[in-house]
Amino acid sequence: MTHNTPLSRRPLPYLADARRPLMTLAQLRAQGVSAARADRQCRPGGPWQRLLPNVVLLHPGPPTSEERLHAVLLYAARERPAGPAGVPAQPGAEDAPEPGYAEAMITGLAALTLHGFHSAPPLPSLEAIDVLVPRMRRLRSTGCARIVRTAALPCPEQVTGVPVAPVARALADAVAESADAGAVRRLLTEAVRGGHCEPAAVVRELNRARLLVRPHVRDAADSLVAEGRSLAEQRLYRMVREHGLPDPVWNVDLRLPGGPHLGSLDAYWPEQAVALELDTRAHRREDDAVWAEYARRREHLERLGITVVHITPRGLRESAEQQAAVVRTALITAADREPAAYVVVLPR
Repeated sequence: MTHNTPLSRRPLPYLADARRPLMTLAQLRAQGVSAARADRQCRPGGPWQRLLPNVVLLHPGPPTSEERLHAVLLYAARERPAGPAGVPAQPGAEDAPEPGYAEAMITGLAALTLHGFHSAPPLPSLEAIDVLVPRMRRLRSTGCARIVRTAALPCPEQVTGVPVAPVARALADAVAESADAGAVRRLLTEAVRGGHCEPAAVVRELNRARLLVRPHVRDAADSLVAEGRSLAEQRLYRMVREHGLPDPVWNVDLRLPGGPHLGSLDAYWPEQAVALELDTRAHRREDDAVWAEYARRREHLERLGITVVHITPRGLRESAEQQAAVVRTALITAADREPAAYVVVLPR
């Protein structure tokens, strides 16, 4: 055999034994299988089957849940350019890692199941699997593939080797397909209680998808925000206790003597004039006025010499020790600052 001897293409038995039992027609052509030959293999009673347009399952019988997921991704992914015509895959190519599914990821209920949601149905029970693609892709929903379009693809997360939309985006896509108020509430509640994501991120995606105009979604989102605040407050109490911070006064209103209301705080250390606020605001367009008021109040307190520490629920959940260090630093350095104005502290 000389260096000019062409390499032979792999025979069909190789394909049937491949570790990846799914191929597109383009991938089959690269292995020397013509479209006509693939059609013959996919006839009723044949060894292969056409699972989705352009996607062939290289064995008879029902596909597994994993095969359905990968078939949907193969159908929706932008095909990678093939090599020069007539050049087969080189020996050892079967050992190369599988390429990513360009511009496609699983979303909706299937994604939530992969993320570990107990309130999402098992994969075998899903008639259709949602797959997220760019808005301009020319694809239609067919078979077990339901196309979901977006103007901006999020960065996918890899779950068991499958590109999956982040939880907040997957939730929004699942909610968009559901009119069941109970199911929507269960999914949103598990997102927070299970520590999958923050309420603000979920509400932001629901708002972006214009789903908050639906009464059952809006009600569930309001409950979600309340649930998130309750959990964040519990983590805040635990942070103060476990990291040895002095006890503050909890949930108070500040006022100037005989003057106006300065704002409500989650915690306040009067001797050091250190205030702590939990930011559990849901990011909605109509909250712009609330955001402006929040910034104005914070600036006013700081002009009075009160140090305001801003903590998010995510910070408490993922780095409580770091948040406690920020509070401790503010308390320790209080002696180096000018005395704060006298304020009246009242229960909220």
